[in-house]
Amino acid sequence: MGCPTCGAPIVPGARFCGNCGTRLATADDAGAGTVAKPTEGAAVAHGAAAGGTSATERRVVNVLFADLVGFTTISASRDPETIRELQSRYFERTREIVGRYGGVVEKFIGDAVMALWGAPTAHEDDAERAVRAALDLVEMVPVIGRAMDIDLQLRAGVLTGEAAVSVGSESEGMVTGDMVNTASRLQSAASPGTVLVG
Repeated sequence: MGCPTCGAPIVPGARFCGNCGTRLATADDAGAGTVAKPTEGAAVAHGAAAGGTSATERRVVNVLFADLVGFTTISASRDPETIRELQSRYFERTREIVGRYGGVVEKFIGDAVMALWGAPTAHEDDAERAVRAALDLVEMVPVIGRAMDIDLQLRAGVLTGEAAVSVGSESEGMVTGDMVNTASRLQSAASPGTVLVG
């Protein structure tokens, strides 16, 4: 059977579409069949496929916010070229780590990063993937700092929740909702070198 939202083939017993992330109703939910319907609130994304415009749908996503601790102070006391090289290494390694766990870097905001799991593709273990990526980021940043003789730490926040997702959108603006703001606040509350999970 195919996904009722995007038509992609469904693996028997899957709770989510591997292509678009739609939660699939199972026999326990609907009383018959492995795939019955998308959950309430999901929007059909035919517009994105046919007309090239993005459609918005409600999805459960996992958002990771990470921020370099004391970066403004560090930047003020170092050569701008050194800081640029530091940022380049940080951005490159962050993209690599997030990608390794199947996530997408939604945007970099100065020295902070926002990454996303659950859109455009969802996995049943997206929450675990997001937390593992955050832990790897926290371990990776001091290594980059030591290589450049800079005492550097990162703190991160990870939150799972429902958000509006722009299907077909690339990078910035893909996901919106209060849970994005809450994930950012979690990161702000985390101690340096730690991950705070909601």
